[in-house]
Formats: sequence, C-alpha cells, structure tokens
Amino acid sequence: MTEVLIQRLDEDLPVPAYAHPGDAGADLLATSDITLKPGERGLVGTGIAIALQDGYAAFVHPRSGLAAKHGVTLVNAPGTVDAGYRGEIKVCLINLDPTEEITLRRGDRIAQLIVQRVEKARFVEVAKLPGSDRGTGGHGSTGGFGGVTR
Repeated sequence: MTEVLIQRLDEDLPVPAYAHPGDAGADLLATSDITLKPGERGLVGTGIAIALQDGYAAFVHPRSGLAAKHGVTLVNAPGTVDAGYRGEIKVCLINLDPTEEITLRRGDRIAQLIVQRVEKARFVEVAKLPGSDRGTGGHGSTGGFGGVTR
C-alpha cells in the first residue's frame, strides 16, 4: 500500500475513502454546492491537497453513477495530479444532459481519485520509426463495430 500525505483544507469534510474493499478509486467530495445547466461546466473544490512520492501520480476519474444517471462527467478525464503539485485538487465537471440541469451539494461524491505508479520516459529522436503491424493508421483504421451480431 502506498502512503499519500494529505492536507485537509476543509476540516468539516472527511478525507477521501474507498467505498468498498477492492475499489481502485477513493471518493472525492464537493466543498460547495454547484448547479450545472445542460452543457455547462464548473470547477469544484474537494477540500484536500496531497503530496505524492516521486514516481507516482494521482488521476481524477468520473463517477459512473453521475455519468449514467445524470450525464455528468469530467471535462479533462482523467485529470492528472503530478507528484510535485501541492494545491487543492479541483474537479472540472460538465453536464452533458441535453435538457436537465443538476445540482450537486456540498459533501456529494463528485469524482474518484486513483493513485498509480508512473514511469519516466527518455525520449530518443530517430530519423525513422521501426515498422509495426498497425503502421500509421489511426482513428478507426483498424475497423469499427464489426464482428458483433445479434
């Protein structure tokens, strides 16, 4: 288990916690109420700041229930919290529901935080990349939805 130092910036809210054994993401809570109209986005504080060990990053992911039930997700999913960042973790939410606004209240679970080990890369410039089976095709070049029959 990796130790993450945490500073509570809002003493009335609990620190992130895992809802169930085996969960990958710890719940992040809203520090304030926010109402999002259809298509509207807003930045919400979580009331926490963390310090990660070098070689780790935290990733802010959407909550599947908010997405499925209300069309609320994250603008920059997943949001990246680098090891050197010490400010408040904030969540940029967006309401993708075409007709309904949503109000989220202080203390609501708005996102989840996943802590992972990350590798540093050394970028080596070459004149030409080695070949591969895939080649340079992208954005759907390997096929669409074929193979699924009902």
